[in-house]
Amino acid sequence: MKYVIINGSPRRKNTWKMVEQAKKNLNGEFEEIHLMKEKIPLCNGCFKCIVEGEERCPHRDIIQPIVDKMKDADGIIIACPVYAMNVTALLKNFLDHTAYFYHRPEFFTKKALVVVSTAGAGQKDVAKYIDETLRHWGVNKVYKITYACGGKDSLDVKNINEVSQKFARDVESGKLHNPKFGDIVFFNVWKAMAFSKDPIKADREFWFNNDLASHDFAPEVKLNIAKRLFSKVMFFILKRVMK
Repeated sequence: MKYVIINGSPRRKNTWKMVEQAKKNLNGEFEEIHLMKEKIPLCNGCFKCIVEGEERCPHRDIIQPIVDKMKDADGIIIACPVYAMNVTALLKNFLDHTAYFYHRPEFFTKKALVVVSTAGAGQKDVAKYIDETLRHWGVNKVYKITYACGGKDSLDVKNINEVSQKFARDVESGKLHNPKFGDIVFFNVWKAMAFSKDPIKADREFWFNNDLASHDFAPEVKLNIAKRLFSKVMFFILKRVMK
């Protein structure tokens, strides 16, 4: 198995210790990306990645190699401490650069592990935000490890082991889970936008060139009957709304 680790912390203390503990339960190769070292310029909000295509991002030379490593991996690990009750600026800047995945999701066959630590509070909200972002990217299943260390160099080893072992088994199984109803809604929102009267060109090309426009969800992920029907109904409604 191949895992890529996106480290959103500017240092290697509690959050990174949690990652190192989790790695002990994962069998495979690891690619570590420490965002502090990548020196990614601030996203300038030009919208080129969304409107014209991600290849038009002015920082593509830095962002694309990271994205390629995520696409090549079997499992994605995102690690981040809580800074001011949110993700670090390092991670937020990277996620801002990948905003086009909200319109054009690509990670339907991937599993992810989110690792968040805090000295005080906010760890569950930060993990939830990263989880929601990954699900908008299309990620099939997200596991979360959170820990409030109280400012001390300590670990909840039992919880880290339990969650990371579940993550490892899931990645190795190759099984793809049925998406949540909310994920199906967003899939159809962006799909319907590709059918709208005046669609974003990059979106329309993505949905049709990748044969997503003709499916109720990503073709690799098999929906049960209820969710397949739900997807069809949602698309019918959204397509009419966006005409």
